[in-house]
Amino acid sequence: MIDLKTLRENPDLIRNSQKSRGEDVSLVDQLIEADDARRLAVNEFEAVRAEQNALSKSVGSAKGDEKAKLLENAKELAGQVKAADAKRAELEEKAKSILLQISNIIDPETPVGGEEDFKVLEHVGTPRDFTKDGFEPKDHVELGKILKAIDTERGAKVAGSRSYYLTGPGALLEFAMVNYAISLAVKAGFTPVIPPVLVKPPAMEGTGFLGQAAENVYHLEEDDVYLVGTSEVPLAAFHMDEVLDVNDGPMRYAGYSSCFRREAGTYGKDTRGIIRVHQFDKVEMFIFCKPEDAKAEHAKLLQWEKDFLNAMEIPYRVIDVASGDLGSSAIRKFDCEAWVPTQNAYREVTSTSNCTEFQARRLNIRYKNEDGTKPLATLNGTLVAIPRMIVAVLENHQNADGSVNVPVALRPFLGMDTILPA
Repeated sequence: MIDLKTLRENPDLIRNSQKSRGEDVSLVDQLIEADDARRLAVNEFEAVRAEQNALSKSVGSAKGDEKAKLLENAKELAGQVKAADAKRAELEEKAKSILLQISNIIDPETPVGGEEDFKVLEHVGTPRDFTKDGFEPKDHVELGKILKAIDTERGAKVAGSRSYYLTGPGALLEFAMVNYAISLAVKAGFTPVIPPVLVKPPAMEGTGFLGQAAENVYHLEEDDVYLVGTSEVPLAAFHMDEVLDVNDGPMRYAGYSSCFRREAGTYGKDTRGIIRVHQFDKVEMFIFCKPEDAKAEHAKLLQWEKDFLNAMEIPYRVIDVASGDLGSSAIRKFDCEAWVPTQNAYREVTSTSNCTEFQARRLNIRYKNEDGTKPLATLNGTLVAIPRMIVAVLENHQNADGSVNVPVALRPFLGMDTILPA
């Protein structure tokens, strides 16, 4: 959540951020009004409680009629305290409800606009010219059948649309990518984690996934738990309600988990293959650090993502995501988009977001400094999302006979140089 001090001192900053995101600007004024009412109610409660405490001390030394009168007054004050406390609690809940609806304040460097208004920061590598190689590239679905690596038909039969099996070399590719990603993360100082994928509401709400992203979340109502769409959620909540020591440097975690997304609102998009699916596996990087270190850590996360893509020997580009396409927690986000030959387009395969103190305030995660404790910053970045990376590797490294050359970095993990047709 945003800092209420910023709201009181510079509400226009938050108004402009909401406007740039394409979100409700009126929430800012609603919050100002609710915060003022809340603070007044707190003052009224504390005043009447102080009066009650003072009266209680007087009762102890009083006698006779005076004591009886004081007791009667104490009874009346007790009712006032109870009413004032109820009013305070009600207004605090109202203010919190509005506060949770306001997104993080965007970075001044974030491009303003909608989904298509991103800024391309760089291109890495050159898309392959298959005409020079003398054949038309096959898409990943066809290659998956030839190699017996991907089975979407049986996936749909068993689990419905946007479902799939990875079989044989497809499954081995996942294991190789995950092992390579984890090895990179460990070398970079990350602690590997296999987190839970079922989380309680505070974890999901604390990371900002019950707002604009709620429609894509699977909720198990009987147990009141959620299936996570990214291990960002359990990694962020790992230190919920804790005070961390980040004075000697950031705390870095790399989580491997299955992820679940309803893909609501994407009817008709990417229905072929495994680019947009309901369940997939992913290695996610997550960092807790001092707020002043967040920008530098964000640049490092992007570089680690690029290191992985470079190792996959895939052409890609890096984009600075526009304000209207940011998640509610992020102030700035970079996406890496791999070239997909059969779509003649770049498609997102990784992203990294700087969330500053927004999630930490919601999750009550702080760090110690010379002034006591304060919220720290959180950042996240995808090291590898398996299905889309498999798509990129198969399509970019295919041969005319349907075989696929394995990127050099994956060969020790996969145990082969080329995946041959079955």
